[in-house]
Amino acid sequence: MSTTNETLPETTVRAGRHITLTTPIKREDLEGIRVGDVIFLDGHIVTCRDVAHRRLIELGRELPVDIREGAILHAGPIIRVIDEEAGRFEVVSVGPTTSMRMEKFEEEFIRRTGVRLIVGKGGMGPGTEAGCRTYGALHCVFPAGNAVIAATEVEEVEGGYWRELGMPETLWIFRVKQFGPLIVSIDAEGNNLFEQQKVVYNERKERALAALEQKVRYIK
Repeated sequence: MSTTNETLPETTVRAGRHITLTTPIKREDLEGIRVGDVIFLDGHIVTCRDVAHRRLIELGRELPVDIREGAILHAGPIIRVIDEEAGRFEVVSVGPTTSMRMEKFEEEFIRRTGVRLIVGKGGMGPGTEAGCRTYGALHCVFPAGNAVIAATEVEEVEGGYWRELGMPETLWIFRVKQFGPLIVSIDAEGNNLFEQQKVVYNERKERALAALEQKVRYIK
């Protein structure tokens, strides 16, 4: 996508395909961002995965932290406790977990929380597409295998909620700087990069199989 002479909101800075979003994120900040673009995040992101989604959607419990116009991370980080009484923590690693596990909750989750940016691993499905399109949000992929690099982009752990759930399921609040790269997999129009690439893959596969058949058709 060309970025020449584009006018973007003040909270969005684009240099080539590098876009920095800063929390709080407004819906208009997402205009012009498309699948395949690369995002970096400044501000805050909250780890939020299976149990937190279930508590909100299935049990009707409100989240203990306001993520409206904010960002969540599908991840179970490894946290080192520096000083429990002072609330000082250090992130050892924070690798994304498989986002598809949250698919059945995500549309309603977006509606109820007002979250703008969802970060995880792998693609998501039609529910998340609908949520992003209707309420204005993005799903992004943090490249797998970079958990330690991601940890270096966390400036401070500002707290943790629902710690009785254990370290992976706790809602950890991270202050981050240039957290990324985050590849946009679902944009605010509901376009899905993974589904688009499946079509491309299948087309290439059919051509490859047709070409291969010509070379091995004599084999019985």
